Amino acid sequence: MEVVRYLESLTEEELIFLKKKEARDRHHFFRALKAIMIICFVIPFGIAWIGAIAGQPNAFSYKRYFLGVTFLLCFAGLCSYLSYYFFLHKVQQDIRKNTKTIERTRITERRFMPQNGIYYFYLDSPVKLTIEVKEEDYHRLKEGDEVNIEYTTFSQMYLGYF
Repeated sequence: MEVVRYLESLTEEELIFLKKKEARDRHHFFRALKAIMIICFVIPFGIAWIGAIAGQPNAFSYKRYFLGVTFLLCFAGLCSYLSYYFFLHKVQQDIRKNTKTIERTRITERRFMPQNGIYYFYLDSPVKLTIEVKEEDYHRLKEGDEVNIEYTTFSQMYLGYF
């Protein structure tokens, strides 16, 4: 089956949801970044103390301390950038562009989970493999039927189906 996708503008509720998610994620990102920066300065100092306790001469060398800090800051900076680019940046792009993708897909399998009383459809979509559905839709739609799913264009966050 050919994948059919088109773009629409986000609704006001979806945009508010994305803005709240972006603010929450940005807050957590910068909190983690602050903690990582502190750790980058504390770890080399702790290693110097271990060396001093072990009787190592010149354990508190400026050269070794700043070399350790520089290495840890570069590593943490790279990890932080990748984390930002692959997660937070995509949500910000969704807000800025104000679009969502609607994709027509087929139901490949229907499943009821009696442990928690939830109904699922398995899909042939390359973006979303399974969705939780209402009981009425579970009984109304059969395997092979088409369903449209909505997700944000860049972060591919699932928004709903119809």
